[in-house]
Amino acid sequence: MIRIFLVFCLVALALPVQLLAQPAQQPRNGIWEQELPRDGVWERARHEEKKPIELPYVREADVLWSMRVWQVVDLREKMNQPMYFPPTQSGNMRSLMQVIMDGISDGTIRPFSVDADDFSIPLDPEVLLGTLDRTETITMERPDPPYDEFDTTITISFNTADVLRFRIKEDWYFDTKRSVLEVRVLGICPVREAIDPVTGESRGDEPLFWIYFPEVRDIFVNAPVFNRQNDAQRMSYDDLFLKRFFSGTIYKASNVQDRRIGEYYTGMDALLEARRIQEYIRNFEHDLWEY
Repeated sequence: MIRIFLVFCLVALALPVQLLAQPAQQPRNGIWEQELPRDGVWERARHEEKKPIELPYVREADVLWSMRVWQVVDLREKMNQPMYFPPTQSGNMRSLMQVIMDGISDGTIRPFSVDADDFSIPLDPEVLLGTLDRTETITMERPDPPYDEFDTTITISFNTADVLRFRIKEDWYFDTKRSVLEVRVLGICPVREAIDPVTGESRGDEPLFWIYFPEVRDIFVNAPVFNRQNDAQRMSYDDLFLKRFFSGTIYKASNVQDRRIGEYYTGMDALLEARRIQEYIRNFEHDLWEY
C-alpha cells in the first residue's frame, strides 16, 4: 500500500513539470491556435437572441382619430447619421441600407413595389437586385491611330452608400382605451439620386422599393446601431424607430386630393406647411384635455 501511495505522489509531482515544459498552444503553419481576444472588458450578449417588443393591440373601435403621414429622412443630417455609418460593414455594425439589402439577399426581408402604396405588389428579390445596378455612358479614346473617340456603356454595381434618404410611411392615432396618442411606422422606402445614363445629370429622387416595417422587426432588433449617449447600452434599429431617434420632414399627409406638399407649395411655404402639420398632430392630444 505504501508503494502505491509513493507512486501516486511521484506522478502528481512529475505532471506539473511536464505541463510547464510544453507550450500552452502549438503553432500551426506559423499561426497560434488559440481563442481570439475579446474586444472589450466584458462579454456582450449575442444580439441574435433578442426578440422585438410586442406592441399593444389596437382595436378599430378604440381609435378616436388618426392621420397618415409620409416623411423623408435625410441621412446627411446629424441626427440621422447613425443610420448611414459605417458605409461598409465594420464588425457587427452595419448601415440601415446594408441591413435591408442583406435581408433581401437571404430572403428574410420581402420588398414591395413603389408603384403601389399599400404593399400589394411584392417583388422578386433576384429581379430587384438586378435592376438596382445602373448604366452610364462614357466617352473613351481608341489606343490606336487615329485615336478617335467612341461612346461605351458601363454597368455600375449598386452601392448601399448611394442611398442618402429614406421615406417613411406611418400612422398617427389616438387610442381611447389607453388614452394615448401614438405612432406606428408602416413602411420604409430607400431613395437614391437618379442619374441620367447619357448626360450624367441628376434627375431627382429615385425610390427603390418599400419594406413592411412590422415584418422586418425581427431583423432590425438584432442589428445594432451606434448609441450616441452610452456605449454600454446597445441600441438596435428597431429601438431607433420605436423611440423616434431620427429626424424627418413631412412631405405628404392624408388629404382629399391625395397630393404631396410639393404639389401645392414650394420653397419656404412647403417647409412651413410641413411644420404646420407636425404642430397640428402634437397639439391634438393637448386639445383633448382642455377644459
